[in-house]
Amino acid sequence: MSKIIAQQAANEKQDVTSMLHTLDEAAQHELIAYLSQFLQPRRRTLIPEVLDQRTRYLTVVLENVYQPHNASAVLRSCECFGVQDVHIIEKEYSFRPNTEIVMGASKWLTLHQYREIEGQTTQTCLNALKAKGYRLVATTLHADSIPLHELPLDQPVALCFGTEKRGLSQEAHDLADLFVKIPMSGFTQSFNISVTAALFLYDLTNRLRTSPYPWQLTAAEKQALALSWYVKAVTKGEAITQQFLQKKGLLPST
Repeated sequence: MSKIIAQQAANEKQDVTSMLHTLDEAAQHELIAYLSQFLQPRRRTLIPEVLDQRTRYLTVVLENVYQPHNASAVLRSCECFGVQDVHIIEKEYSFRPNTEIVMGASKWLTLHQYREIEGQTTQTCLNALKAKGYRLVATTLHADSIPLHELPLDQPVALCFGTEKRGLSQEAHDLADLFVKIPMSGFTQSFNISVTAALFLYDLTNRLRTSPYPWQLTAAEKQALALSWYVKAVTKGEAITQQFLQKKGLLPST
């Protein structure tokens, strides 16, 4: 019985989450205003400030990263530097974030998962990003790699990071538009993935924010993301949102 109840709760949560994407602008605004009464004033002030620094111009791709602490540290860096979307390709290894390291950062991000077992490959992910206009950048010690500071930002960038042992797959290399590295001054060839990602994100987000390129979210993207964050930030936010949507006739009553 407990399993059935848990499954029903999960289904209801999924229904609420999927419904948020279908609301028009007026309904989103009304729901945000309703949820705001349950939110601490500091959080209400912080959300628009964070949204102003959020970007989808830069995104991160993690291919088959198998060490939970590394994947979690990358997610935390993405959130701290304002990178909203992370694309996770699961091949041999499932994505398992470490809650002690990620420190809740992942709930503020938009995670896109591609599972090879379900037929969603590296090619699926990278071709989709390329179709959206992203330049695919492989972080690798390739013979043709350029230093990080030379990476152009004249079009959106998808930073691709591979496994700790082998790096990116041949498939990712074949689809990449550019190869980029961080020049080393010591005997060791590279940093680990979490440090590398943090250095890339620090450099690129700093450059983006002083550039003429359209790196910020649109007004519509900000509102949709704000709504998602309000639901997550409010205690029992899904249940409160479900009740609101049911009263408005936008979600069937249970």
